[in-house]
Amino acid sequence: MSVPDKIPASRARGKVYEGAAEALRGLVADGQTLAVGGFGLCGIPEALIAALRDSGVKGLTVISNNAGVDGFGLGQLLSTRQIAKMISSYVGENKEFERQYLAGELQLEFNPQGTLAERLRAGGAGIPAFFTRTGYGTIVAEGKETRQFDGHWYVLETALKADVSLVKAWKADTAGNLVFRKTARNFNPACAMAGKVCVAEVEQIVEVGSIDPDHVHLPGIYVDRIVLNATPEKRIEQRIVRGVK
Repeated sequence: MSVPDKIPASRARGKVYEGAAEALRGLVADGQTLAVGGFGLCGIPEALIAALRDSGVKGLTVISNNAGVDGFGLGQLLSTRQIAKMISSYVGENKEFERQYLAGELQLEFNPQGTLAERLRAGGAGIPAFFTRTGYGTIVAEGKETRQFDGHWYVLETALKADVSLVKAWKADTAGNLVFRKTARNFNPACAMAGKVCVAEVEQIVEVGSIDPDHVHLPGIYVDRIVLNATPEKRIEQRIVRGVK
């Protein structure tokens, strides 16, 4: 399922939309491929994922490092059976993911983490495929072209592209220039660039010119819609509390 070439401007202000549901309205549909930023629960677009759940779209292929945890992040979309296929790297903290996969209810295209990142980057850069040594001789390489360079064997990996990208940043200006905060940058820039249309969830929105150009992590040319979520929950996957003596 593709998306329109021209995205109508928001009722509010250019790229800035009034809420997550409005930002996804007319954009997401059954059978689409989505690229979703985040690493575990760090840097995930919480409000956009919840709005995607509430939209009821189904049959989705989701490109993401992992699938959140049970009941939060992308795990919500597994619970509602809206995801048909995951293209992922690490899925070890989601029991519902494991259950659906082992029961044959969920397709999985498994990727080494660096390969997943490079496949997304290649998609955004217009590179159709690349060779990597990672995964050669394992099940990751099954059915893929291999070639030898300088005495080493490489696996051909194809680029990843998405109909829609959902990403999380710390700050945006109204033109869509994004600033990520620390490790929350993770897969977000690559996901943004790999999508035909990108929706960014941010904690702050400022006017154009407020962000030093040298501080911009992702140019606004890659961002089509912006939604404010000033108080994200930011759950911690595993909270360990140790007594202090």
